[in-house]
Amino acid sequence: MPTRPPVVVFDVNETLSDTGPLADRFTGIGAPAHLAQLWFTTLLRDGFALTAAGASRPFADVGADALRTLLHGVELRCALDEAVEHVLSGFGRLPLHPDVAEGVRALRAGGHRLLTLTNGSARVSEQLLTAAGIREEFEALLSVEDAGAWKPARAAYEHAVRACGAPPGEVLLVAVHPWDVDGAARAGLRTAWIDRAGSPYPACSTAPQLRAVDLVDLAAQLT
Repeated sequence: MPTRPPVVVFDVNETLSDTGPLADRFTGIGAPAHLAQLWFTTLLRDGFALTAAGASRPFADVGADALRTLLHGVELRCALDEAVEHVLSGFGRLPLHPDVAEGVRALRAGGHRLLTLTNGSARVSEQLLTAAGIREEFEALLSVEDAGAWKPARAAYEHAVRACGAPPGEVLLVAVHPWDVDGAARAGLRTAWIDRAGSPYPACSTAPQLRAVDLVDLAAQLT
């Protein structure tokens, strides 16, 4: 990158938060642990499909519908509505990845403005970052609910650009999801891919301008 971006916008789910403990939410209601990842993938698919069709629904609503479908026929330890609430409430109690707090503080100390942009709710972002003691490092916590379209639709990234008042080329979108990186790039933002798993980046997606193994690594690259 030729210059340091003054604004860094983070995806939240899986980029900042560790969704691994959601598996315990599923076993807690009597469902197989492997359904946690399938459920998250399913709700993203359904949210993307609604956006592609010109509609938009809150993350929690889409997630609840996906849960009711996946849990159909599963012998649960509680009523279905109680099971759905138990899983959804887990999002606000997830831990952050171990590198996040240090990386965020390093980026903020380096003079970067920090924001989040999630397909989920801003309330959940608030809970996660407050619990981790780093809420004050962020200027704003944004949700696509205010954009009327889920990422990776252009409108979602344009919402973030308007919120921070900076040109798209001065905004860096940070995410673990190649689809998020690709969407941001197509909207004119700069991009950074966090690859904690050492996995290959899909050739069909727009390549990120920066690659980092975690947020500490990213902060080092931007200083």
